[in-house]
Amino acid sequence: MSKTMSKTVDKAEQYFMHTYNRFPLVLERGEGVYLYDENGKKYLDFGAGIAVFALGYGNKSYNDAVKAQVDKLVHTSNYFYNKPSADACEKIAQASGMDVVFLANSGAEAIEGAIKVARKYYYEKTGNAEGEIIAMNHSFHGRTMGALSVTGQPKYQEAFGPMLPNIKFADYNDFESVKALVTEKTAAILLETVQGEGGLYPADKEFLQQLRALCDEKDILLMLDEIQCGMGRSGEMFAYQTYGVTPDVMTTAKALGCGIPVGAFAARGKAALALKPGDHGSTYGYNPLAGTAINAVFEQFEELDLIAHVKEISAYLCEKLDALVEKYDCIKERRGLGLMQGLEFTHPVGKYLVEAQEKGLILLSAGANLMRLVPPLVIEKEHVDQMIAIVEEMICE
Repeated sequence: MSKTMSKTVDKAEQYFMHTYNRFPLVLERGEGVYLYDENGKKYLDFGAGIAVFALGYGNKSYNDAVKAQVDKLVHTSNYFYNKPSADACEKIAQASGMDVVFLANSGAEAIEGAIKVARKYYYEKTGNAEGEIIAMNHSFHGRTMGALSVTGQPKYQEAFGPMLPNIKFADYNDFESVKALVTEKTAAILLETVQGEGGLYPADKEFLQQLRALCDEKDILLMLDEIQCGMGRSGEMFAYQTYGVTPDVMTTAKALGCGIPVGAFAARGKAALALKPGDHGSTYGYNPLAGTAINAVFEQFEELDLIAHVKEISAYLCEKLDALVEKYDCIKERRGLGLMQGLEFTHPVGKYLVEAQEKGLILLSAGANLMRLVPPLVIEKEHVDQMIAIVEEMICE
């Protein structure tokens, strides 16, 4: 590490709360699908800020829109309206099939809001506050207390108990395990359409369709977490659209703002009427800067025809990854959806992440043995080839 980067790392280690294990790499700027460190070294980015930078770095239309809004109005309050947030919520609702949208600051906050929708819906229906939520084992929904309570990984919870009450956990893609937990107190069923941190497992189509039918039969809300897999990453704007299933409540964030911190939860039908004035709020929610970023993202999706591009490039990526699986015994399988892919190795992948950076490639993991690939949606075949060559070189070494 150079003296310049070492100085920044040392300062961060002194003053940052130690909640992350970081790579000793100081990133300074981005351009297209590449990042550059403080020394000017170039890295092909297959992490996209954990699936955030869908448009890549330095998209001029996006940057110009955000810069112009900074000079006009960054924040007001929820006592008033502003056009960017109104336009943004319209775009989200139309793209998702929802009726109403709440803009928050992050994915975890979106999950918190979805939990409140479920609890309030059950309260309005029954007159009591004992509504239960069925979530999934191995899920990950965030680190705030509500989001943590519906996260099906005890390792994240054990030091922070007790969790919210009335949460049950079923097995992902196992309909009978869900059905066995349903009672007259069940308010909602919550799951990621594609489990992210839990290992890049997409939902089975039959499983989602069975859940939809069950929720319709029992007057239960189906809530889908699209924070990582949404906003075009699956090859549709939202991953549930690949299944022909529409939830009652959905959450989104990450690529929604492409770097501007914003998340949203949206609802339709009776779920859209659950929260009343005073039930929920956010000081920064609906601020015009976030609204402008969302609008710019949707406009670029349309201008660049990104959904069609993701379908084409993800097919090519899967073909190349499958060839690696076939060629090397140390890779067990590929799994994922669209440009949210993972390679499961027979051994931990941590060393590959470090070696990849030395070779100018940024990769992520999702569990000890899973290499996670969530690049900007604007990558081309040449970038896939570049990544494959480096991964193959590391395996051979």
